[in-house]
Amino acid sequence: MSVRHTKKAGRGMAATIVAAGLLLGLAGCGGEEQPPQDKPAAATPSDKGSGGNTQPQSEEPAQPIAVLKGQEGLELSILSAKRDQGGFVTVSGKLRNTADSVRVIPAQLGGNETEIIKHGNSLGGATLVDSVGKKRYYVLRDTDGRPLTTTDLSSLAPGAWSSVFMQFPAPPPTTTEVSLQLPTFDPATIKLS
Repeated sequence: MSVRHTKKAGRGMAATIVAAGLLLGLAGCGGEEQPPQDKPAAATPSDKGSGGNTQPQSEEPAQPIAVLKGQEGLELSILSAKRDQGGFVTVSGKLRNTADSVRVIPAQLGGNETEIIKHGNSLGGATLVDSVGKKRYYVLRDTDGRPLTTTDLSSLAPGAWSSVFMQFPAPPPTTTEVSLQLPTFDPATIKLS
């Protein structure tokens, strides 16, 4: 057998091994998962979301804990402000367009810090203010400088909304109320749970 035929056979065997490995990997990933029995079936998506964001109707809150009014019909409804075990506070809500026309999300919501701005349009300019402890808490960032908040906000159609979140360092346990401040929006007091 010549060297050329030996190399050709070796390549064929290597290709067979790679193909077999891929088939085994796909077979392992293709198992059908049964949905958990203790969770209800997912709600049908609502057509109220913007762009590709469609939100289940069951997520609509009965009563927000605070509402921040912005410019040109934008409104931020805060649904929760929860302390997490990791030492931070997660503020969740809905950013809604109450106007009759499409609204572009203002770039000012990202704040004016270069590190946050370079990662795109976000809610990185938000702060929590503890007036009793006389401290201001800024949105947390990951190791690459990206804000731990909703990003890639562009625009909202009339009546549309988008789920949003922001994470901050947690104030001391004795602090139960803080003021949420977001550029171009009126501030609001929220209770921490």
